[in-house]
Amino acid sequence: MKANRLFKEIVGASGLNDFIKGGAASMATSESPLVQSLWKQWLESNDESAANELIDHYMYLVSFHVERISSHLPANVSKDDLNSFGMIGLYDALTKFQHTRELKFDTYASFRIRGAIMDGLRKEDWLPRSIRDKTKKVEQASQELEQTYQRQPTSEEIAEKAGMSVDEVEESVRHTLVANLLSIEEKPTQESEYKEGVGHTVPDHLSVQPDEYMLQSELKNELVESMQSLNQNEQLVVSLFYHQELTLTEIGQVLELTTSRISQIHRKAIFKMRQSLRKIQANT
Repeated sequence: MKANRLFKEIVGASGLNDFIKGGAASMATSESPLVQSLWKQWLESNDESAANELIDHYMYLVSFHVERISSHLPANVSKDDLNSFGMIGLYDALTKFQHTRELKFDTYASFRIRGAIMDGLRKEDWLPRSIRDKTKKVEQASQELEQTYQRQPTSEEIAEKAGMSVDEVEESVRHTLVANLLSIEEKPTQESEYKEGVGHTVPDHLSVQPDEYMLQSELKNELVESMQSLNQNEQLVVSLFYHQELTLTEIGQVLELTTSRISQIHRKAIFKMRQSLRKIQANT
């Protein structure tokens, strides 16, 4: 997806990597002789036992994406449901993977797993009515305050105006961004050669159109400016989460903070950057 790629590119260019040497976990794995043997059995004879063992071997990919996606969702969304969606994606990847292509299975499976989880969320009413109502209140209060102050209101100002807590305001903003993201990633309804979602419906011709280049440059500059408004902890958490692709739990281990504290820092950072993120999503 363009939005994630652009966000990751900017975060990676922010010069924060000096803080996190040794903290990143690589998703790449070297295939052992046993795994190679399992692949041979599966590809040559569709051995179901080999397929089951391969699924067990690559389950860490499902766990990884479940942890990352769930960190953006309300507490009412069950991780077990996300895990089930992810398992569907992993099995789909296993059956459709073309081993003759120059593509790592980890990479292909990650795309399928994430897509399956997002598809599952779209089919479920994962955002409760109560949260939708809060989101509307936050949006209305934010618009009114922006007209009054002629600037972006703070979470504290919105909270006072809407009669909510600051945490509720920041959570509502994050849920809105995720809902928009799901809408952006809606798959095309018509059959076509490119079936992997909006980000893959148009071939990559390597060249970037001048107007698209200018737009991306403007979005990058705005995102960089919004990152500069974050404090050091917020910048670090954003970099670790989006560029190094650590889970909130792993970030907590690196920074020696609780997962709930990391989640709070991440939530505040997303709130501060909300305008830039919405523009990126709107132009994806």
